[in-house]
Amino acid sequence: MISVQNISIQFGGKYLFENLNFQISPNDRIGLIGPNGVGKTTLLKILSGITQADSGIVQKANYVSIGYLPQDTINFSDRTLYEEAKSAFEDINILQNQLDEINNQILNYKNVDTEEYQELLEIQSEIQFKLECSNAHLIKSQIEKVLMGLGFYIEDFERPVREFSGGWQMRIALAKLLLSNPSLLMLDEPTNHLDLDSLRWLEEYLNSYKGAVIIVSHDRAFLDNMTKKIFAIVNGKLEIYHGNYSFYERESRIRRENLINSIRNQQQKIKQTQRFIERFRYKATKARQVQSRIKQLEKIELIEVEPEDEEITFSFPETKPSGAIVAEAINLTKSYFTSKSGFSSRDLEKLVFSDLNFRIERGDRIALVGVNGSGKSTLTKILSGIEQPTSGIIKFGHNVLISYFAQSQVDELHNDMEVIQVAEAEASGQTQAQLRTLLGCFLFKGDDVFKKVKVLSGGEKSRLALVKMLLKPANFLVMDEPTNHLDMKSKKVLQDALSNFNGTYLIVSHDRHFLDPIINKVIEIKDGKIKTYLGNISDYIQKLESEKEKVQTTITQSNKPVNDLKIKKRIEAEERQKLYKLTKPIKDKLADIENQIKEKEKLKQQCEVVMLQPDFFSDKQRVITTNNEYKKLTNELEKLYEDWAYLSDELENILNNSKKN
Repeated sequence: MISVQNISIQFGGKYLFENLNFQISPNDRIGLIGPNGVGKTTLLKILSGITQADSGIVQKANYVSIGYLPQDTINFSDRTLYEEAKSAFEDINILQNQLDEINNQILNYKNVDTEEYQELLEIQSEIQFKLECSNAHLIKSQIEKVLMGLGFYIEDFERPVREFSGGWQMRIALAKLLLSNPSLLMLDEPTNHLDLDSLRWLEEYLNSYKGAVIIVSHDRAFLDNMTKKIFAIVNGKLEIYHGNYSFYERESRIRRENLINSIRNQQQKIKQTQRFIERFRYKATKARQVQSRIKQLEKIELIEVEPEDEEITFSFPETKPSGAIVAEAINLTKSYFTSKSGFSSRDLEKLVFSDLNFRIERGDRIALVGVNGSGKSTLTKILSGIEQPTSGIIKFGHNVLISYFAQSQVDELHNDMEVIQVAEAEASGQTQAQLRTLLGCFLFKGDDVFKKVKVLSGGEKSRLALVKMLLKPANFLVMDEPTNHLDMKSKKVLQDALSNFNGTYLIVSHDRHFLDPIINKVIEIKDGKIKTYLGNISDYIQKLESEKEKVQTTITQSNKPVNDLKIKKRIEAEERQKLYKLTKPIKDKLADIENQIKEKEKLKQQCEVVMLQPDFFSDKQRVITTNNEYKKLTNELEKLYEDWAYLSDELENILNNSKKN
């Protein structure tokens, strides 16, 4: 499908990568990996045509289309969310516009006996055929499926795109890309702004995607679930592994060991050759052999192996332990007033959550989960004292010292300070060498530590704010998406440090591989309420699935009431909501079609009345116009009847399946 041959690119006289060769086949699932700065994003841009390689070629078949999702995509469009998503169907929209134009021309055409008129009818027929082949009538349901899968609600569809925050803007860009259905889908860190529910939906969607996918991600669980091939950029070269990320880790260690053995053998052979040359350099009888060995040495390509990263560890500053109870929420409620004018009308109040009651005990290692907008970040701000609840209280235990991290913490960094100075200002006894080691863990290496804050990228500022938070002595850590801008190694350093932390922490994150080893409790916020699950994220997901399966089995196979009525009601409500989401777009379309049928049947009857008049054939122009209008209405009605029958069958199937389940 796509062939890449000998592509190279350099910056500042140094090759980022050189002479890369690889193939991309239909339905490939590729993970593109490598440390920050090796050129992963650059390679995606070369494949998409945004950036040109210094040398080499990218060949692709004529039918191949490429879609690329960069890390930062902000769209301040005046269009509504639905209109923005619909713009992904550019080709279909163009055809529809062309059809509307042709229909207007036909309707206003006066001389129907000309070749031009017949040509218009042929063009109309051709466009209608193309629209039918492209399933244009299913666009609405496709848009709703993708938008709702990514966490949008029906009421969001008419909101202007510019109203959405940066994270939701990224979801809009992802939705448009999925709807455009390219032959090759390239996603650069697609999980950064997704919650756990939308992340799992995306995995299901991509697993059934009819095309090739390349993913750049630091979310190991996502890579493991999505990829069947790994492209690793190492020392400017490309290494290919036929498996997922876990396979790559095992196989790369084996390859490294083999490479080290090959280096030892090569060095041993070089030393033997050098000894022979030194021994016989001045013997005339061995001159030819010596020269031959010298030429052999000159031709040898030295085998290189990437230096193994130094094992870096980090420990949180020691502090006194907290009391047995760290924090207790009593009837905690939070709401916001959305009115820009500041009026306190209850109609303008948005309730985030209400009457939350929970307790955090010393040693709890909590993952706070829920869909975006459920109130996770709001709750972390209340716990850290940045925001106050609307009602209810948070009671903190004895000697609780809180340290808080969120992406918004970057606003507290001083622009004129150097990276190392920010760390030194927050340090509690660490030497500069220790601070530089810690900064290196979070990708500030060498002279990077002397950069001013004002020249750092958004991701770099976020990592620096995280370092600043980690240096603060605390026994209760509250962290909101701490891994978003970290690579695999940085996440491992943070994960190990949290694993050895003696205090308590609450983390908002969707990174399952990061959370699983360090979590012993999951708190879920849903519909303004919370529920606590013991265990890690994998246990939580398994419990949700088994809970739902158990209730469904109980309902369908037994007439006995389900013991847990709350669970039953929640599952039934979820099923009703799911059924509503599935059937609403179909019902809306059916209602629209029925209205069109009613209107066009009325117009058709009016034509028939005219055609039955005794003097109808006395006016040639009226005969032509009425016949054309009658034929046009007949064709349109046939198409509407077909659409109505198709959608009715689809609705019936959905309803029947829901009854079976």
